[in-house]
Amino acid sequence: MASLERNNKILLDLVRQPGNNLCADCGAPEPDWASYTLGVFVCLNCSGMHRNLPAVSKVKSIRLDRWEDSLVEFMQKMGNSAARAIYEKYVPAFFYRPQQKDCNVLKDQWIRAKYERGEFTGENSHCQQAYSSDVFESMLWKKGKDNKQFLKRVFLLSRKDFTLRYFIKEDSKVPKAVISMKDLNAVFQPEKISHAHGLQISYLHDERMRNLFVYHENGQVIVSLFNAIRATRLAYLQKKHPTLHVNDLIPQITRHCLKEGYMEKTGPTQREPFKKRWFTLCSGNRKLLYFKSPLDATELGAVFIGTESHSYSVSEISGRSTRGGRWHCGITLQTPGRQFVFMCEQEQEQREWLEAITKVISQAMTPEDYASKTMLLYT
Repeated sequence: MASLERNNKILLDLVRQPGNNLCADCGAPEPDWASYTLGVFVCLNCSGMHRNLPAVSKVKSIRLDRWEDSLVEFMQKMGNSAARAIYEKYVPAFFYRPQQKDCNVLKDQWIRAKYERGEFTGENSHCQQAYSSDVFESMLWKKGKDNKQFLKRVFLLSRKDFTLRYFIKEDSKVPKAVISMKDLNAVFQPEKISHAHGLQISYLHDERMRNLFVYHENGQVIVSLFNAIRATRLAYLQKKHPTLHVNDLIPQITRHCLKEGYMEKTGPTQREPFKKRWFTLCSGNRKLLYFKSPLDATELGAVFIGTESHSYSVSEISGRSTRGGRWHCGITLQTPGRQFVFMCEQEQEQREWLEAITKVISQAMTPEDYASKTMLLYT
């Protein structure tokens, strides 16, 4: 019993040390599990993914399980920093490192890439070469533009001309769409797409945002495509901005939206009935987009959000909406050309939207923002 208590105390001291105090795989604070074959401290969620790799990783609770002296000595020898120097030695700049809030398929494939496939140790360089190859092909299930049916489509990513094409049939010569890397974004949306491997690909088409919703049954295939897109996007950005350091380009490769969800909106005169719409706010293009539903292929409209010095502001309003509106927590977005009124269902949603829009307004505008046609409003 004394040995058990001593070993658990040693582990609890180890997990408080810098490097060990965050999950080795997703960065979650205060991990209380550990892989005693890899020598890393991980969170509860990532420990479950390690259990799926029994040939590579075996895990125990550092608080509840019994630890033999030899296993504790190994954890003392390794730890997260030492393990990272081995398993993350050669992670490409474009490769997405998942965080605590990311979806499980990203975290699972990150863990498998590190420990099961050994992609970043320097011994399996062919894995990394695949992401950066001139052509990357995948067969994906894609949602129809005007219906809910998912059909198989061939996607072809080209590093030569920085495009992503997709074809209706495997033997098709002419692509259904040719998407430039210039405005492409990709983000995992498993809840929205109702599939654990759901990926949303967005791009500008005729000055409006177009969304593709795709998935693959194999998690490795869809995450590999995602990282291949990131590799191609980084190559495009490096060509476009040759003087910028790669660290300045990484945040631009793919971007999460700041906030998504339903709000009610009214028309330009504010005398029109309120209608429920799905909104998406992205800091990268400073646009508040709205759709009829979350899985719409094309936006209904957008509002460009500038800075306070350009007469943009957001504020809270209270009171019941009229003209058919059901929600009572209001937001006013003031732009140089118009005042927009949105209604949220709950106060929490209202606070989150206010915070997200305020964050965009507080960001300095880039030369691309000033030159962008998106500064024009269309509703």
